[in-house]
Amino acid sequence: MNDLVLRSLYEQSELLKSKVITATELFTAYSDVIQLTEPTLNSFITLTLEEGLMRSKQVSNQIHRDNYISRLHGIPVGLKDLFDTAGIKTTSGSKIFDSRIPETDSTVAAKLNAAGAILIGKLNMHPFAYGPTGENEDYGHMHNPWNPNKLTGGSSGGSGSAVAIGQCSAALGSDTGGSVRIPASLCGIVGFKPTYGLISKFGVTALSWSLDHPGPLTRTVEDSILVMNEISGFDQQDPSSVESSPISLDFMDDTNLKSIKIGVPKQYFQSIDPAIEKSVTKAIEVLKQLGAEIIDVEFPLFDYSEAISACILMAEATSYHRELLKTNSDEIYEPVRLRLQTGLFISNDRYLQAQRLRTLFTKQMHALMGQVDVLVGPTEPIVAPDILSKTTLINEETVGITSALTRFNRPYNITGFPAISVPCGFSDDALPIGLQIAGAPFSEYLIAKVAYAYQESTSWKNIHPKI
Repeated sequence: MNDLVLRSLYEQSELLKSKVITATELFTAYSDVIQLTEPTLNSFITLTLEEGLMRSKQVSNQIHRDNYISRLHGIPVGLKDLFDTAGIKTTSGSKIFDSRIPETDSTVAAKLNAAGAILIGKLNMHPFAYGPTGENEDYGHMHNPWNPNKLTGGSSGGSGSAVAIGQCSAALGSDTGGSVRIPASLCGIVGFKPTYGLISKFGVTALSWSLDHPGPLTRTVEDSILVMNEISGFDQQDPSSVESSPISLDFMDDTNLKSIKIGVPKQYFQSIDPAIEKSVTKAIEVLKQLGAEIIDVEFPLFDYSEAISACILMAEATSYHRELLKTNSDEIYEPVRLRLQTGLFISNDRYLQAQRLRTLFTKQMHALMGQVDVLVGPTEPIVAPDILSKTTLINEETVGITSALTRFNRPYNITGFPAISVPCGFSDDALPIGLQIAGAPFSEYLIAKVAYAYQESTSWKNIHPKI
């Protein structure tokens, strides 16, 4: 495999800008990897290799003429198949929409195009983004590049596998209860869920409009910031969109974390895989050695986060897909259909109660963040389970896969707080483990600083799967 495809986006952009490589050479290298690995991984629903190759030649000419426009110029990217792409099929992971071809781009797709990025394909996903495992009966299940018998995590499963194995430089996913961070953790890469509203949701199939967060999956922390800087910002077409400024990359100047207070919620270490506890504990020690102050904290209302999130998500998802339930119920992947049908039984009163509790939850989270700068803990309590498995064992206790995979992620969707997952080790059977770092709204810079300092103090970013 060409080592170029596993270089960071940051490094690739330097090579492109300095004309050491061309966009066509980079795109062709990724195309070769896709031909080799896609039969095993099934990361994509639609490939755009011919269109991408043609665009790469145009971009190569632009850069050759010194018309270099951004850090993403000439970079091959993948989009989860719920971001509308003009003239290219967008299915939301269901064959119900197999012939749907949008006339306009989503805001994210338009901004990537304007930045000079090259679309290499539309990525596989859990149908309608309604599941954290990466199952898809219509287009085939997604396979983890560290062990193809294991799931990728979801719902942005194709995004996770594609970036991890080197099928693209970066990918975009969406995160409603962890769907960027879950596949990032299970596939051994970086996944960044930004502050709610930072990235526009216009032209993105909704799951739960008040919990959905688009976000990048990349190989390094700095790569995620490069992508976010190009696609974030106010969009009048998205009512939840907010103003933002580019995030400085000067966190790359050093790895000193002196004066930074890191909170470690004790709830994060209840019922987790021993290998994960060991890896995360070691990671926290690294952060301490870098100068951070480690503070044990209580996570307010943590035990209510699943109930709050589930009630809101199910009600909003069912509302969005209500007509589809009436007209195409039999064609919806059964586990997804059952979740949508369950949402029909959530009363207005219960939904409003969940929103009121969400307000209290968020208020208490703001108070907690007043005591520390970031929160740190495991992204997941388990490593990647077998594809289609429903339960797993944690310390001889049987737990549901869906509940386990979303347990540590849901709080930051409820509150809209930003959170990143970075690799922090492997289990005894060589499956990746993720470290989650979260902060207050619009603290992406601080989160990136802590995550980057940890990344550069370890070697995890240099370890890649092989098929």
